[in-house]
Order: sequence, then structure tokens, then C-alpha cells
Amino acid sequence: MGVETVKLAENREQTQEFIKYLLKDIRAMERMLESDLFEKDTIRIGAEQELCLVDKYAKPAPISMELLEALNDENFTTELAKFNLETNLEPLTFEGKCLSKMEENILHQLDKVRRTIRQFDGDIVLTGVLPTIRKSDLDIENLTPLPRYKALCAAINKLRGDEYDLRIQGMDELLMRFDTPLLEACNTGFQVHIQVTPEEFVKKYNLAQAITGPVLASAVNSPLLFGKRLWAETRVALFHQSVDTRKVGDHLRESSPRVTFGNEWLKDSILEIYKEDIARYRVMLSSNITEEVDEILDKGEIPKLMALQVHNGTVYRWNRPCYGVSNGVPHLRIENRIFPSGPTVTDEIANASFWLGLLNGMDEEYEDITESLDFDDARMNFFAASKLGLDTKFKWVNDKRFTAVDLITNELLPLARKGLEKAGVDKGDITSYLDIIEERTEAAQTGSYWMVKSYNSLTKDISREQALTAVTNAMIKNQKKGEPAHKWGLAKLDDMEMWQPSSLLVEEFMTTDLFTVQKDDIIELVANLFEWRRIRYVPVEDDSKHLVGLITMRMIFREFNDILHNKGSSSKSVEEIMIKNPITIHPEASILEAIDIMDGQRIGCLPVVKNNRLVGIITEQNYMTITSRLLRRLHSDNDKNKTDSDNPEK
Repeated sequence: MGVETVKLAENREQTQEFIKYLLKDIRAMERMLESDLFEKDTIRIGAEQELCLVDKYAKPAPISMELLEALNDENFTTELAKFNLETNLEPLTFEGKCLSKMEENILHQLDKVRRTIRQFDGDIVLTGVLPTIRKSDLDIENLTPLPRYKALCAAINKLRGDEYDLRIQGMDELLMRFDTPLLEACNTGFQVHIQVTPEEFVKKYNLAQAITGPVLASAVNSPLLFGKRLWAETRVALFHQSVDTRKVGDHLRESSPRVTFGNEWLKDSILEIYKEDIARYRVMLSSNITEEVDEILDKGEIPKLMALQVHNGTVYRWNRPCYGVSNGVPHLRIENRIFPSGPTVTDEIANASFWLGLLNGMDEEYEDITESLDFDDARMNFFAASKLGLDTKFKWVNDKRFTAVDLITNELLPLARKGLEKAGVDKGDITSYLDIIEERTEAAQTGSYWMVKSYNSLTKDISREQALTAVTNAMIKNQKKGEPAHKWGLAKLDDMEMWQPSSLLVEEFMTTDLFTVQKDDIIELVANLFEWRRIRYVPVEDDSKHLVGLITMRMIFREFNDILHNKGSSSKSVEEIMIKNPITIHPEASILEAIDIMDGQRIGCLPVVKNNRLVGIITEQNYMTITSRLLRRLHSDNDKNKTDSDNPEK
């Protein structure tokens, strides 16, 4: 008995057949709970580590299939995009040195993948969102070529349509349109889960919901996307929007997104969640299931509940309920999906320790968290922490209000310590990992804070793209050293080693903060734009942002020279003097192609157009930014070579 490959539910008959099996699985789980078949004696913890694959220039490297073949290790598996990978860790009994053992196991796996990826001239990065990811990296060509991923994308497109508008407001604002659901692939996480008995599931799950915000506040590591400084944990906003299948309606009808924190406290059993997900969310995927669960139970065997697991995998709860079978015995787990990957493995285990300790220790302080904390406050705490990290102010139990620092330091860390002690976790592990949370919180340097502060410092001297490269390279170096992020120094210009413009795309260097005019505007307006904004080129576009022309400062000088000699009028329209149909380039072209065009055509500005719309411009200033950086680097390399030749022992 088994199941064929997960696929798109292509017609009504397939959907109806799948739903029948889904309902059978629910009844089977009810029967298993009533018969007390679930494991209770041993509590285990586990994790999945997601990571980014990058090339020698710190850009996404879509080589997961080739890398997996070279690794030849069943513990590694694919993710949605070809530039991501996941390693699954062996479950450990929640006791003794389980935390340091988990860290050791992850480091072993990462060492293996680092050694293997060298043959592809690449490396790996642990980060919630890779700073150097580009819009062009999210092309459907980078979808992992496996049926389940194609089916998932097809299902999202079927429910939502082929265009995705992404809008996130942080320190900067990101407003961008995409034509694939591959946006989700920007996210990489560190997923931690703990086995829970059926009797304790409701209480533990509600506690997991309550602590989500405070725990995330100290763990944020995803502030940068496409060069924009957004939320402290941008993964949350990005994930919510990337797989949101809802459409805007005309009335105030309630509609829950497939990425969800939930809608209320759990009351009776894990079945409430599964039943709500079947009731709220349409079936996206199906399978040719042959598992007859009633017959399996009648034989005294345990079913896999494949239909339920397939559907559960298409609803993305930040605290996800999980069903599994190990050695013929079923068990229940709570899977924490809020943690980003990184900044280091040590940081990740510290985050996991904090969460696990609270889950195991808070019930002594709060027998029923739902009596003292409103669900809507717990949910708002989560989103506030996603946006602000350690700057969050939380509404906590009994309507008390705390800063993130005070709540974590004074209230939660002591409870987490008690919870780990109660589980019999080694005292050295407890001190080692919870001290990291305390020191990180007191220093106020999360991974997100480090990234943004490094980026702000670097962009004073170099371009946005160069700063993102330096930040990413610095992350790679620090991760290999292994010291937790609150001890990191800021990224420096020296971290741009291996930076080469030959690998750059136009979209990475183009100017996107544009000042434009329309063809009916008067040239006096253009003249003022040149003076006010100290620019030399102004694109001309229509109401739909289609490029229709280009005005240069030289053209305006010429016109005003004619006016001075009574040969012209400042009331002329832009259309009368603009360059019509200027030469353009696509954002995904290489920067060297742009330079060749500008040199060959002897032009100082190259508008960047995609789908017939203006998205940016490349000017001599962008050109000079690249050139000056290369000259400085060449000078630095020459000095280094001279020093080495003068010091033969080196």
C-alpha cells in the first residue's frame, strides 16, 4: 500500500476522490486517539536545516541537483528553488547533551556540503533571506525540476492567477510584481520540532503560540530583500504574500491566508486544527492514494495518513501540527517554523533551546495560558516582533506590557532554564545556549541588526550591490568561525573579495529612484529637475510607465541658448525636443553588455525596460562607480603583490 507522486488536482473527480481519503484519515486519527495508540514514553526533538547555495561572487547558485548527486547522502534533500538545499537531522531524546549533540550533527552536515560544493566553486550561507538574491533569480527556470514543486506552483497559479504583487513597508518600501510563485524560495529557515503526547498537545500548542512573538524577537535574521531594508524578519511578510491564494473581493468577507498564525486558541485536540484546515482551505494537491486506513487499523497496523499529510503540507502554520510514524508507532509533534536560518549554528541551537525550554517550563507558571493572554494579542505580538525584533513592545499576560528586552531577560529566560532542567538537559548545555540569548538581547545585536548596520555603513562609500555582496561574504566568514552574531564586527570593504562586475546584471547596478516627465510637460520643468536633483538625464514616460523618450541636459542647454538669442520658447513641450525611441536594455542583461552599448553608441544614458515599462536607468555615474571600485581593488592587489615579493618568507 502506498502513494504515487503528489500532483495537481486537475479535475473535479480527482479532487473529490482525494477529499474522500482526507476525511477517512481524519476518522482514522480520531480512532487512534480514542484507542490510545500514540507514543508517550519518550520525548524527542528534531530539526531541519535549510541553506542557500552561492557562487564565488556570493550570488545564488542554482546547482542543487548536481550538488545532491555529488553528496550522495539521503539526509540532504531539495527545496523549491535550485539554489536552496535542506538537511534533515536525526531525532534526539530530549535529555542530557541533546542540544550540543544537535549542534554537532548540523556542523557535521554543513562541513560535508561545504567540502562538496567546492568542486562547483561555490559556498553555503545560513540566512533567512539571502541579501544578494535578485529578481532574475526567481525565474521559473530556477524551480527545482521535480513533479511536486511543479504541481505546487501550478496549484497556486490556478487559485490565484499568474501575477504576484509584493508590497512590504519597512525602513524602505518594496513594491514589485512577479510572474511566478518562486518568491517563497527567498526564504530559508531552521525548523525545530518536539514530540508531544496527545494529552498535552492542546496546552503545549497554545504555549507555542503564546511565546512565538517574544522568541522570534531575539532571533530575527532577515532584514534585506532586493536591497531594501524591510522587516526585522522579512520572511514573515514575504511568506504570507508569496503563497497567498486569496483574491480581493468587493465586500468585507473574512478570508484566511494559507500562511497563518491561526485564528483562535486550541480547545480540545489536534483534530481541531486538521478539521479547520480542511474546512477553510481548498485542496491544492492530490495523490493516487491506495492506503485503506480502516483496513490497516483493523489489522492492528498503523497508517501513514498520506492524504492528511499532503493537505497539511499546503497549509503553512507558523506552529505546525505534525503526525508521524517511527518504528511502527505513531506520534504527534509541534513544528516551529518561525526561526530563520543562521546567523550561525550556535545561534540556531540557542534559539531552539529558548523555545524548547519555554514549552517545557511555562506550564508550571501558566497552567492555562489562554486564561491570561488574549489570542489576538499573541498574534499581534508575533507580527510586531517580525517587524521590529528587539525593539518590540509586547502586550503580555494579565494585560501587562513589556519591552522585548525586559520580557526576555526578566520573565522568559528563567522559565526556559527551569524547563530545560525539568527535561534533564545537561547543565552545561543550558548555560551555554541560554547565555547566548541573554547576551544577544542585552547587546541588542540580532542577525538583522548586524546586517542593517553593516549595510548602512557600507553604502556610504560603495554601491548598494557591492554592499550586499560585502555583507554576504562577511556572513560566510563569520559562520565558518562559529562565534554567535552578537560578537560579530561590522562587515567591511575588505569583505568584497571576489567581487567582479563581469558577473553583475544591469538590475544590480541601475538607478531605480527615477525622476521622469511626460511628453506634454514644458521644457522649463525639465530644466528645473536638472538643477534641483543634480541629474543629467530625464526619461519621458506615459501614464502606464511606458518609456516614450529621453531628455538630456545638453538638449536643455541648447534650447535655453536659443531662447537667450530669441530663437526659441521655454513653453516648448518635451515631445518637441526629446529623443524618441531611445536605445534601451533589459534588467537581466549583463553590466558589460550595457557598457559595450554605451561605448559603441557613444551615449551617456541607457534606459532599462522590462515588459515595455521603464524600471531604471544606467548612466555614466553607474559606469564610474564600477570603474573606480575596480581601480581601487587593482591598486590594493598590486600593493599586496609588491609586499609579498619583498617578503619571500611569506
